[in-house]
Amino acid sequence: MVKPPVHRPWRVLRSEYLSRRPWFTVRREEVQLPSGVVVPEWYIFEFPDWVNVIARTKEGRYVMISQYRHAIGQTRYELVAGCCEAGESPEESARRELLEETGYGGGVWREWMVTSPNPTNHTNRCYTFLAEGVEPIAAQQAEPSEDIEIHLMEEHEVRDLLERDEILQCLHAAPLWKYFATR
Repeated sequence: MVKPPVHRPWRVLRSEYLSRRPWFTVRREEVQLPSGVVVPEWYIFEFPDWVNVIARTKEGRYVMISQYRHAIGQTRYELVAGCCEAGESPEESARRELLEETGYGGGVWREWMVTSPNPTNHTNRCYTFLAEGVEPIAAQQAEPSEDIEIHLMEEHEVRDLLERDEILQCLHAAPLWKYFATR
């Protein structure tokens, strides 16, 4: 077992918010490293925690979605994902997102993986859950900003997407790769 690294936190000399908007809360900090070096501008983006779901039906098909991603100008295959709402646990948020985006629910759930989207300047964590044996239980209830298409895929199709780098979202690709590597 590898022992944890030595904790060497930075000292915050100054901190100010530049923006406090939904999806754009950012602060600028002046920090001092343990070496004594002062970095006058370090930017930190505050986000709520995020969730992903690797969902499989009772028949073993993967519940995937596709949607347009404006920042890259492409429509891509993805896992169901979203934000943790205030007062919800990550699992409650993941269950809600799966139901809203696909209408699927039920099954056996377990936490699969916790990652940091970008520990350099993001404050949040991304929780991935496995949901085995899900089934359609309601109609899709996408948000007004979502245009989501649901896809039921066989395992070889999901693996093929990964191998061809067609699942571009790294927070989706990493837990899927772990899933296939450990099965």
